[in-house]
Amino acid sequence: MNRQSIFFTISVSFIISLILVIASFIVLITHDYRIKEGQLLDKYIPVIKMISRQEKIGIDESFLKNLEEIGYTLFLDITKINAITYNPQTKILVEKNHSKQNDIFRIINLDNTNYIYIKKRNDTVLVQDNESLNSNSQLYIILVFSILLITIILVYLITLRKLMPLKLLKDKVKTLGDENFDFECCNMNGKDEVSLLANEFKKSALKLKSLKEARNIFIRNIMHELKTPITKGKFLTQLEQNEENNEKLKSVFNRLESLINEFASIEELISSSNKIEKKFYFLDDIVDNAKDILMIEDERIISKYENKKIEVNFKLFSIAIKNLIDNAIKYSPNKEVMIKSEDENIIFENIGKELESPLEKYFEPFFTHEDKAKDSFGLGLYIIYNILKANNYKLEYEYEDGINRFICKKDEQSTI
Repeated sequence: MNRQSIFFTISVSFIISLILVIASFIVLITHDYRIKEGQLLDKYIPVIKMISRQEKIGIDESFLKNLEEIGYTLFLDITKINAITYNPQTKILVEKNHSKQNDIFRIINLDNTNYIYIKKRNDTVLVQDNESLNSNSQLYIILVFSILLITIILVYLITLRKLMPLKLLKDKVKTLGDENFDFECCNMNGKDEVSLLANEFKKSALKLKSLKEARNIFIRNIMHELKTPITKGKFLTQLEQNEENNEKLKSVFNRLESLINEFASIEELISSSNKIEKKFYFLDDIVDNAKDILMIEDERIISKYENKKIEVNFKLFSIAIKNLIDNAIKYSPNKEVMIKSEDENIIFENIGKELESPLEKYFEPFFTHEDKAKDSFGLGLYIIYNILKANNYKLEYEYEDGINRFICKKDEQSTI
């Protein structure tokens, strides 16, 4: 076991606590026994001395009567003495031996009654204490230490049980390096720190999974998306060099550059773990920048918006506006788009068919359908959705009387 681990520290602490408790128990029991032994000797030694003096002059009825009065009964019958002394249930509380004189002195207990056993040379007597008061202090000590011992063991087991998910969590975290993002371990519905930690790791694993899936989509589709402009470029290089073909070739490279810039923007959005930098810009400046990127005529855009300031990232928001304008013109029969504003909302309207799929489907990377334009790059609303989200906007869609309305609505609760 790793000596630096929490489990090793807890186990060692438990063992030390257990040893200390057991040692304390032994010391306390021994001390209690010695105290009890001293109390019994203090009580019975005067009686023993009195009997010893009386044995020298002879034990008579008067002496036996006096013993009865102070609460003691003297047995001289050896049969009765042996019946009590050698009874299997008899406990020896105190024993003193004088090896030189071969004398034996014992304090014994049978059925909660104390007896004084005295054997001198060939004489044996047994004295019964009629007022025996046996202390239960040892029983209390055993009870207290038993409760303490059980408590320590239970605390240890409960602590181990609470911390055991840490081992599972550690093993699960190790698998993240192998791109195993299906993160489920222990009880993740609890409110303790381990469950909360597991939930945080699960959230991180889901973010990593989402990031991996997004990158996989790029890897699977980027070559496909680049094929069209590259193929066009190759074809144009084989044609006769004239001004018209040169312009077309230049257009191909401009589209390639635009595509690469869009890829870079998406990569920035996906990879960024912090909030993007936002400042206040006039809407007109953002729209002009979007038109410059598209390189389209002003006549295609009908502006009916209020030129107000909005708090966004200029570069990214321009790309979103550019894509909305591009999509609106591309799928409109008259190749025009109208830009309006209502309060905080920015609206893009174009004449055309209603979307064939729910708007959310178009938020998927490289989503296409059968009527997609030939030269579309397939990133469309995926870019728009993520850029708007990063800028605390959301995209909504309405269709009425042959008019498509894409609404960029301010979303104060949106976070990245």
